[in-house]
Amino acid sequence: MTLNQLKIFLKIAEVGNVTKAADLLGMTQSAASASIASIENNYQVKLFERVGRSIILSEVGKRFLPEAQRAVASAKNANKYLNLLSKKTVGSLKIAASQTIANYWLPRKLALFHSRYPDVLLHVSMTNTTEVQNAVIEGKADIGFVEAEIVSSELELFNVDHDQISLVASVAKWTSFGTSNELTDILKLPWIVREKGSGTRKVLEDLVIQNNFSWSDLDIVLELPSNESVREAVIAGVGVTLISQHVVTLALETGLLKAKSLDLPPRNYQMALRKNKSFRNEEKQLISMLQKENPSFV
Repeated sequence: MTLNQLKIFLKIAEVGNVTKAADLLGMTQSAASASIASIENNYQVKLFERVGRSIILSEVGKRFLPEAQRAVASAKNANKYLNLLSKKTVGSLKIAASQTIANYWLPRKLALFHSRYPDVLLHVSMTNTTEVQNAVIEGKADIGFVEAEIVSSELELFNVDHDQISLVASVAKWTSFGTSNELTDILKLPWIVREKGSGTRKVLEDLVIQNNFSWSDLDIVLELPSNESVREAVIAGVGVTLISQHVVTLALETGLLKAKSLDLPPRNYQMALRKNKSFRNEEKQLISMLQKENPSFV
């Protein structure tokens, strides 16, 4: 039994005449009659009885009427709901972000996105840059955010913002280290670093290569899995580190840490997307929002 057959049944029941019902539905009388006959034959029932030139519902027809009405009403509601969904951004987004971005940049962006699209469920995983890259390539994340320059033939990368990297140590440590601003001297200091694959660590790795050092030349006293643990170890006087200003702003303002300028260029925050991917509406809306919010989006 089709929805169209139910509509024909309801219209005939309403007007009590097949020809009139067919006219109202924009179909022929024979097609309307055939539709009712098909239901009656398939279920071995009589839905209507003839009284003179009119027809009325049989006892079976009377009992079936409310069910048919509910079925048609339900179909109409389903149609309205789908039309609503087609105009509304709903769904879910899986986002992978490296630590600095996930902790200090992304929350405000996602809060703004949620205020505009409250029916999109956001799932955020926080890890290091290499793992974010892999998550997007493997389809485990819809969108990735990293703070290191990465090269991948499988990803499209867009600059969405930037931060500044600072060389920091405790005030007491800078005193004991001396006043040299020579990079070769600074690289000989005891270092606290993030784990391999971290975008923050890569800044130091690149600096080492650019100054003809090797990683093994560094005096690495601690390798830690988060920016916050690195910051606290530096505050405790264990060594120096290169770290985002987002992570150490309060510590610098309160005198727990002191920074030295290395004139490093700003570090880009990048959004990573799989190449040749067809984007769902919720992904398009987040990308569009970031484009509008960030003049540096390229």
